[in-house]
Amino acid sequence: MKNPAFIFLLSFLFFGISCQSSKDTEAIESKISEFKENLAPDKRVAIWDISLENGKLIGQTDQLEGLDEMLEEFEEMGLQVENEIQRLPSEELGDQTRALVTISVANIRSQPKHSAELATQALMGTPLKVLEKSENWYRVQTPDQYISWVDAGGIQLMSEEELESWYRSAKVIYTEFSGFLMNTEGKVSDLVAGDILELVGETDESFEVKLPDGRTGQLKKSEALPWEQWLATRDTEAETLITTAKSMMGAPYLWGGTSIKGVDCSGFTKTIFYLNGKIIPRDASQQIHEGDLVDADKNWENLEVGDLLFFGKKATEDSKERVIHVGMWIGNNQFIHSSGRVRISSFDPESPLYDEYELGRYLRTKRIVNTPSENILSVSSLLEL
Repeated sequence: MKNPAFIFLLSFLFFGISCQSSKDTEAIESKISEFKENLAPDKRVAIWDISLENGKLIGQTDQLEGLDEMLEEFEEMGLQVENEIQRLPSEELGDQTRALVTISVANIRSQPKHSAELATQALMGTPLKVLEKSENWYRVQTPDQYISWVDAGGIQLMSEEELESWYRSAKVIYTEFSGFLMNTEGKVSDLVAGDILELVGETDESFEVKLPDGRTGQLKKSEALPWEQWLATRDTEAETLITTAKSMMGAPYLWGGTSIKGVDCSGFTKTIFYLNGKIIPRDASQQIHEGDLVDADKNWENLEVGDLLFFGKKATEDSKERVIHVGMWIGNNQFIHSSGRVRISSFDPESPLYDEYELGRYLRTKRIVNTPSENILSVSSLLEL
């Protein structure tokens, strides 16, 4: 016959161990959530995919300093946990943790497959951080911090040293709406405004250029500018912004698009500013947090050319605000935006361009021109990453 006292003692010990284990689990999971909220509240720009499973920390992150800090805190708290978290960039990449886009426009997708949602795009010559590989796809981070997947055929992998060598080389930037890089055999690649190419020589009429993957060809000097000259002529003055925006009139709407080939609403505003020397956040829901508040009451007289207008659904007692759309003010009660195509709309009821729909979901206007922000970068920083 089993001793009742012995059974009671075993039950007590088991209960105590279970409670302690439960408390430890709760403490660990709470700390994981706390670090995620601080380091990676926006999964579009930071990775903190960490969880506790069967007493082990699993998942992956690119927030390496934060990971080390969290592990130190676990140790200080006396929490014993096995760490199997993958650090990004992945060790599988070796020293190939950088890349350059080597096609006119690279499509960057939410998942490593061509059928996945188009998340964003990157132009030729854009430097990328490479985080991991999945078959023929690479998870990359763009200069505006956006993280998604690109087909291997659209990039040239590099080491830090190889990318620095490219940084030091002379370059040109393509300035026409669209065109082609040619050699004696014909077309080498199509090009769009904003593509960056290495300069290897020139004649009176043309630039000899090289793509990141080694292909070479010639550009008419009327179609490109030396990088430093282009940078020196960039500004966000009213007429410059209007000219750039209107040059894209009629371009098709493309979800995830940030190039002349097609733009979504925030991709359009991002492209306007990029072609005039500024890198702004990728999405409307990110752009709305930049700059100074100009208007929230439809007082159009307060707006200036270049101000960004945001549209969506206002917050209610049951739901948060949703930022769905963005356009740029061009004066005279008009704004330009990508909706179906790049077009101009008006808030004047007497105008043939009157847009009652957008007026009805107007949220507010922000001014990011000449407004300091750690999230708004100079295009010159492309060569400083």
